[in-house]
Amino acid sequence: MTDGPLIVQSDKTLLLEVDHPASPEARAAIAPFAELERSPEHVHTYRLTPLGLWNARAAGHDAEQVVDALVRYSRYAVPHALLIDVAETMARYGRLSLLSSPAYGLVLSAQDRAVLEEVLRNKKIAPMLGARIGADSVIVHASERGRLKQALLRIGWPAEDLAGYVDGEAHPIALRQDGWLLRGYQLQAVENFWAGGSGVVVLPCGSGKTLVGAAVMARAQATTLILVTNTVAGRQWKRELVARTSLTADEIGEYSGERKEVRPVTIATYQVMTTRRNGEYRHLELLDSRDWGMIVYDEVHLLPAPIFRLTADLQSRRRLGLTATLVREDGREGDVFSLIGPKRYDAPWKDIEAQGWIAPADCTEVRVTLTDAERMEYATAQPEERYQKCATAWSKLAVVSRLVGRHPTEQVLVIGAYLEQLEELGAVLGAPVIQGSTTTRTRERLFDEFRAGQVRVLVVSKVANFSIDLPEAAVAIQVSGTFGSRQEEAQRLGRILRPKADGKTAHFYTIVARDTVDADYAAHRQRFLAEQGYAYTIADADDLLGPALPGAG
Repeated sequence: MTDGPLIVQSDKTLLLEVDHPASPEARAAIAPFAELERSPEHVHTYRLTPLGLWNARAAGHDAEQVVDALVRYSRYAVPHALLIDVAETMARYGRLSLLSSPAYGLVLSAQDRAVLEEVLRNKKIAPMLGARIGADSVIVHASERGRLKQALLRIGWPAEDLAGYVDGEAHPIALRQDGWLLRGYQLQAVENFWAGGSGVVVLPCGSGKTLVGAAVMARAQATTLILVTNTVAGRQWKRELVARTSLTADEIGEYSGERKEVRPVTIATYQVMTTRRNGEYRHLELLDSRDWGMIVYDEVHLLPAPIFRLTADLQSRRRLGLTATLVREDGREGDVFSLIGPKRYDAPWKDIEAQGWIAPADCTEVRVTLTDAERMEYATAQPEERYQKCATAWSKLAVVSRLVGRHPTEQVLVIGAYLEQLEELGAVLGAPVIQGSTTTRTRERLFDEFRAGQVRVLVVSKVANFSIDLPEAAVAIQVSGTFGSRQEEAQRLGRILRPKADGKTAHFYTIVARDTVDADYAAHRQRFLAEQGYAYTIADADDLLGPALPGAG
């Protein structure tokens, strides 16, 4: 027994004592291979998973390094069976490799012939393969490169893709050097990505993921297709690229519901790319319209299923995924790994906050007691209707109004999921509302007025969850959400994490109806932020704000 900060358990959980002097170095040592699950005040819980270990292997870490880190920092003897399992799990990665052969094209090669025999007899994988060209190699149909990687991951034999990339059509792109430089972590993210060729960079909201994308594009010097969540986000990308790189506005095309421009750098929305007409994804031909050298996926954790399918066909192009969290509620993180690439860089939110690049945030769950009438309506509702009933309760509106009044000089975002509730909030607060049917022109005007301080309070739906740059937003009030979505919680907090000009702390409020499923979903939603080190304070609405006036709301 030593006095290490880590307890390694046979169920593959790792407990890290936060207050231990060696905790920071232990955390840095296990971060490349262990997935953080919970991070309350004193003990953080990590878990060893096959995907986490394969991510580490793909990033250049071997089993010896992982075992050394576990043994060096563990307070007690590490279970021997766990060490063996770690070594054997990591050894599965790279037993199969995808290679480019001048004579045969794409080839699946095995270091272990028995593994290849197992794969050849798999009914789902066999149709993707061609003729056997030796004891340890088989031809792969070029169009199946991505789908084969997905299928191999699912049966526990992740292939190392060494087949390389086409350069694509060259296009000059340089970073401007007028008054700004990449931050240290951004530079490291670019270096890590480029060393691997394709993969995902995970950085907090507000920490400059777009600049990482621009720097990677400058490295590639090639035509680039950028996929984004919506048109407003796409236009933000365009403004940043024009401001930060040698690209002109004429070199950057918008491919959206409003415009269909294909240029050396083209920014397309996921929505238009996945629009079906007569069962066909007509706009996917955009992918064949140029010899793209780089594909950038903004908010890669949101990739819709059709984009996964088309990405399976893009394996010869360099692919960069950008996100604040790889959490997917559908559990398709493995598809991100196999089709976009492994995680190349991941910076803890609190580390970036400590460096002063994102604002500190104070998170508060404000609990509201429903009226007797609201409780009865909730109790008698069908199970599938209950969340909407409690999430949109009228009792929440007065609390929102008082919270806005608590921050009279700060820019406030009020965020919800239900359109009728958003309209009610807009009316109560005298604030404009942005939701799905709001035109792009109106959205851009209102966001510009909010940035300029002409609009102080803005009511927004989930269309503002992603990729919207509102630097002076200092308060977010969440009234309803997409059930228990952790990724949504992270994105909503991210709206207020841009550093404030006055250095103030941001405030994130979640209004929750007590004694309902609203509280259950809130607990699940907050898990991701707890993993990042954000502690929620729970407060009763009346204790926090004082009793509501009679008739208020």
